[in-house]
Amino acid sequence: MTKLSVNINKIATLRNSRGGNRPDVVQVARDCERFGAQGITVHPRPDERHIRYSDVLALKEVVQTEFNIEGYPDQRYMDLIEKVRPAQATLVPDPPHVLTSNAGWDTHANRQFLQEILQTLKGWGVRTSIFVNPDEKMVEGAAQCGTDRIELYTEAYATGYHQNRHEAVKPYTNAAYAAKALGLGLNAGHDLDLDNLAFLKQAIPYLEEVSIGHALISDALYLGLEETIRRYLAQLKD
Repeated sequence: MTKLSVNINKIATLRNSRGGNRPDVVQVARDCERFGAQGITVHPRPDERHIRYSDVLALKEVVQTEFNIEGYPDQRYMDLIEKVRPAQATLVPDPPHVLTSNAGWDTHANRQFLQEILQTLKGWGVRTSIFVNPDEKMVEGAAQCGTDRIELYTEAYATGYHQNRHEAVKPYTNAAYAAKALGLGLNAGHDLDLDNLAFLKQAIPYLEEVSIGHALISDALYLGLEETIRRYLAQLKD
């Protein structure tokens, strides 16, 4: 079964809008795990506009499933990974000012940089993943960099799903087959939801993990967190 990792950034956004500690990010992470999620994802940014670096350190003490920390691998990010030693570090090429991750790595142009980062992360015993567009050349480049996994950036799939889901998913299945042939693990994330998730899973049956935040937390406002996680897990059943 494909694992569901819940991105809890939006919980921190809500908390930060008012101050104090409501909602409690650490308690929500515990609840997500209690309700069946197999991972917790965070993406701390330099301005700490949602998840704070202190949150990540607090979560380190309580997350019992797979802890995945996304981010651009600057010195602050690397220092955090060295302290926390999460199950997985997902490298994302976004500059500090962007609202959300909006592109994958050019794994050829950034090969030397990524190779050095990946070697350091592996030396700490952390599984590595590189965020990439559904482009077979970028998948090949990721393998050459030495990553353990890739995460396919799924915004284009989500955008095209309602127009022609078969065409929308085709670049992703091609990229997934390339990754499998190269021995890479496969994750996916961005704009996945209860409408489009099951079809992606059917098209890529060996998908190892999806990371979902915005849609899942939005659905939880109507359905409650426990029921929402149950429904997302149902979409991922083999």
